[in-house]
Amino acid sequence: MSDADDLAEQVRTGDLRLHELEDHADHDTAAAARRRLLESATDADLDAVGDYGFDAAVADPNIENMVGTAEVPLGVAGPLAVDGGAADGEYYLPLATTEGALVASVNRGCSVISASGGADARVTASGMTRAPVFSVTGIAEAEEVVEWVADNRDRLAEAAESTTNHGELLDVDPYVVGDSVFLRFVYDTKDAMGMNMATIATGEAASLVEAETPADLVALSGNLCTDKKPAAINAVEGRGRSVTADVLVPRETVEERLHTTPEAIAEANTRKNLVGSAKAGSLGFNAQAANVVAAAFLATGQDEAQVVEGANAITTVEAREDGLYASVSLASLEVGTVGGGTKLPTQSEALDVLGLRGGGDPAGSNADALAEVVAVGALAGELSLLAALASRHLSSAHEDLGR
Repeated sequence: MSDADDLAEQVRTGDLRLHELEDHADHDTAAAARRRLLESATDADLDAVGDYGFDAAVADPNIENMVGTAEVPLGVAGPLAVDGGAADGEYYLPLATTEGALVASVNRGCSVISASGGADARVTASGMTRAPVFSVTGIAEAEEVVEWVADNRDRLAEAAESTTNHGELLDVDPYVVGDSVFLRFVYDTKDAMGMNMATIATGEAASLVEAETPADLVALSGNLCTDKKPAAINAVEGRGRSVTADVLVPRETVEERLHTTPEAIAEANTRKNLVGSAKAGSLGFNAQAANVVAAAFLATGQDEAQVVEGANAITTVEAREDGLYASVSLASLEVGTVGGGTKLPTQSEALDVLGLRGGGDPAGSNADALAEVVAVGALAGELSLLAALASRHLSSAHEDLGR
């Protein structure tokens, strides 16, 4: 009996638990044991799941009870010409997806943007948030807490920043609802996406609030952050990076490459992305921004659940005499180039394709550049899909590609 089979048998008999296997074997053997267990308990054949190309120990910070990997096809769109505040030049954008025609659509948009001289992009705001909720006896105590916070920003910053070498407390915004006080902490997390950094730092600051005010901490996250849920506060105040990309496409390029007119694309955008989204009560006024955000997140090791906030985008289009102006503004794009899933081998390679792996110089510049490139990729996707709709080619494009 192999070591993996022996471990699987010990789990079956109750002598070991699934999460204890790494205490008795290396990570790859532990993963193999879990596959043996699942194969014996189900009709599954996990040969493909177990065929991965890196030491399982590398993934230890990212997964529990590892059995293998779930592979997603990885494509690339580009070159994508970006003139950004941090990104500058031509980039190939890795996209991991199972949706046929997505990469082709984005690639067409990239071609149009490059033929137009490239797109401009800027990160307009940056700040990762965590918002604990405290209980008080009533509004009088709530006022006392809010006043103390306003008078002690330096002490809160000292407490929060004592937990990190890189994070910087930018602001603390109070919100009062009856006998609940929410404090929305905002951090500059440099090249890290920074959710863990913000959580740990806020925990230290919250202890100071409890010690110095009548407030009692109820939950370190009070959902006013807001993380991984659709929220108007992120659309208005932003979270992570707020980034905008825009381009002016010459009229002849629209007609020759997109097979329609600036006026037709502008009307499609107004009626679909603006009026249709408003009628639906949507927080995102765009065609498919989440498609590009999700595919880029999977490719580069971002927290895939935060595509919820990444879809919080507004696409604007205007027909001008000399062509088509188009922009996409993503209010809460949470990306990083260090930490989390960016350390995984295939995700590190994708960041290498972009030339944005690791910390930037100055700190934060790599994550800013990644946000700008993703925003231009989203803009490429918006242009392509809106043109397909305006020219009535959407269904035929999918049919031609066999999807």
